[in-house]
Amino acid sequence: MDTLLDLLNSRPLVDGEEQDALGDPAGGRRWAREHGGDGTPEELALLREARDILWDVVRAERPPAALSPLLEGVRQVPEITPDGLRWTVRTPPHARLAVETVLAWAATEEQLPGRLRPCANDACRLFLLDRSRAGRARWCSMAVCGNREKARRHYERHR
Repeated sequence: MDTLLDLLNSRPLVDGEEQDALGDPAGGRRWAREHGGDGTPEELALLREARDILWDVVRAERPPAALSPLLEGVRQVPEITPDGLRWTVRTPPHARLAVETVLAWAATEEQLPGRLRPCANDACRLFLLDRSRAGRARWCSMAVCGNREKARRHYERHR
């Protein structure tokens, strides 16, 4: 799930300017390698595509079916191990990281439905995975976005 959030949050706004961790070849290669990939141009192109589709799916701007093209040619193969049955995902090497991210999204939606969402701060482009008991987390960071929003509301009330 960490790779899923990292991919969704790989295009933040910093001082009003977009910073894309996958935007340049060296930075993209570094990001991919830190997340278990190879950083090939094909892998980076697929990661950017997966990120863009996931962005829209999590924001409910596109249906989950939009992720289907990313899973073309992917197979799950059963293996019997001393510990029991294990399923292994088989995919072209350049697609592995993007496919794992889509599968992480699917697992998150199954295990924590509705908990993966965009930050409630309209000026923020980050996402959060709400692991709170009540399921009411709204901001990617209470220290940054949460405090800004609370300060803005306070100002509005006392104006």
